[in-house]
Amino acid sequence: MTATVSLATTPADARAVDAVQEHHAELLGALSTHVERLLTAVRRHDEAAWEAPRDALTHWCEHELVPHAVAEEAALYPAAAGLGPGRLLIAAMTAEHTTIRRLVSELAAADEPVGAAATGVALRVVFESHMTTENEQILPLLAGDPATSLADLLEGMHDALGEAAFEGGHVEPQEAHSGHVCACHEADEELPELDARLVPHAIRHATIFGALDAVRPGHGLVLVAPHDPLPLLAQVEERDPGAFAVDYLEWGPEAWRLHFQRSA
Repeated sequence: MTATVSLATTPADARAVDAVQEHHAELLGALSTHVERLLTAVRRHDEAAWEAPRDALTHWCEHELVPHAVAEEAALYPAAAGLGPGRLLIAAMTAEHTTIRRLVSELAAADEPVGAAATGVALRVVFESHMTTENEQILPLLAGDPATSLADLLEGMHDALGEAAFEGGHVEPQEAHSGHVCACHEADEELPELDARLVPHAIRHATIFGALDAVRPGHGLVLVAPHDPLPLLAQVEERDPGAFAVDYLEWGPEAWRLHFQRSA
């Protein structure tokens, strides 16, 4: 995963580039948390444990990832297709959206744990590659064209997805297909882990926010940071007051490992 600098023709377009890239990072962070939870359940060899994280991942994809793809196809892609090399590039990106939809359908239909885990990993790989191409090729193409307003195009995505999607808002995590929230076996559960040291600095906090948004009530996440993340902790508390209890598991010097536990 890489970060890129896009040259925009207006300040509004520069802000739009940042907003889209941050939203991409939040999506990847949430997707990674769901996939890691599924992989953890599969590794436990509990015949029943893998179904809940499979359903949660499917629910998230159907309500967050796929609608994002639909909004891009409606708002961003038609404009990019008319610019220079954009036509072939957008054809490839649309084909990747088709792949993502197919993987989501396969995940929903998975009836055994190894297949579900493999499909989840494939989803993460495809989306990360897709996100990188959008950040490094589609956004610069749109932002660098004087006749195109990326800020206006982003408004079209706002209409489809809601203002919160690009302004730091988030959807409360839910147990898919059920009103029941269960913390059974949480004390014995191997927690999903996000190594922030591998995430480019420019999108690091957005990726972490996305990962935390995917943590269900009563469950947790381990964050590995390259330094004591005090500014991050302040931002987490500001955007979601009282939602997380935080414990330090390791205190440097190579890495800081923190356990985030969402209140039940």
